[in-house]
Amino acid sequence: MDGPHLIYFADPMCSWCYGFSPVIDQVRHAYGRALPIRLVMGGLRPGTETPMTAEARKSIVGHWNHVHEASGLPFDPAVLDREGFVYDTDPAARAVVVARREGEELAVRYLAAAQRAFYAENRDVTQGEVLADLAEEFGLDRAGFLAAWASEEAKQETWRDYAISQNAGVTGFPTLIGGPNDQGVYGVVTRGYAPGEQVLTVLRTWIAGIAA
Repeated sequence: MDGPHLIYFADPMCSWCYGFSPVIDQVRHAYGRALPIRLVMGGLRPGTETPMTAEARKSIVGHWNHVHEASGLPFDPAVLDREGFVYDTDPAARAVVVARREGEELAVRYLAAAQRAFYAENRDVTQGEVLADLAEEFGLDRAGFLAAWASEEAKQETWRDYAISQNAGVTGFPTLIGGPNDQGVYGVVTRGYAPGEQVLTVLRTWIAGIAA
């Protein structure tokens, strides 16, 4: 991207990223296309193969309760009760990457829809059929999306995102950075969840500095 923009490192199955989704909406409402958002999949736990244990479920639901308290967003932990559920974040991340081929704005919206589907609507976003259903809700061709999602090319593209995240030194999600300034430098807006007004205050200060 040319000009000032944001880079958002996130994962569709990261509960704090779900909690942060209204903040991203606030940023988009405040700045629109004047401050575009580039979305990079962070890779929370891609490639997980072991079904979730009862102990792991209890721990995760505890995290979800903390996110609910901070963000006010709804959660339905029943999605974790599926027999043999495997918390593999790669399928949903890959779906976001495929959606991103239609534009960054659509990718951000698809990410939010996948998060809402998983956390609040008891929909298993580790399944291609569910992810294709979401794509269809955005007017994308369902069969074409599913074929692209299953391709080796999409898998490699998604793992490149994970590598970008690691090379950028991102160790937690959500992470939002902005740049470049007139020296070509990027700066951290937030590492981890932060309320909307805090994020907007940082952005206002940064943009005022660019304009000065």
